[in-house]
Amino acid sequence: MLESFPIALAVGAALGFLSGLGVGGGSLLVLWLTLVLRMPQPEARVLNLLFFLPSAAIACAFRWKQGLLLWKTSLPAIVSGCIAAALFTGIGSRLDLNLMKKLFGGLLLFTGIRELFWKPKNQ
Repeated sequence: MLESFPIALAVGAALGFLSGLGVGGGSLLVLWLTLVLRMPQPEARVLNLLFFLPSAAIACAFRWKQGLLLWKTSLPAIVSGCIAAALFTGIGSRLDLNLMKKLFGGLLLFTGIRELFWKPKNQ
């Protein structure tokens, strides 16, 4: 039932909405795929990348149109992110899957705790 097309559409729409807000729907997609659908982590990561590319492109296009995409600060991050992704994709594929799961879980936990207690400096 959870693997049905209507459920996949609903989950994709909800996560696309969250990605558009900048929440990180891709991280939630990996959790959905691995915890609910019991998909192996490597397959979930690949599917997450395929989900992220069009979602990010559309969100960036809208943010650019709104004048919120600052190329002067974004371009160095884009270039260094692409280089790091290329380098560490090979390294990540050689790491133990259980270690990768723990690192990913730790990252999600750290990010969630930080978001709960983070306060903007302006206030």
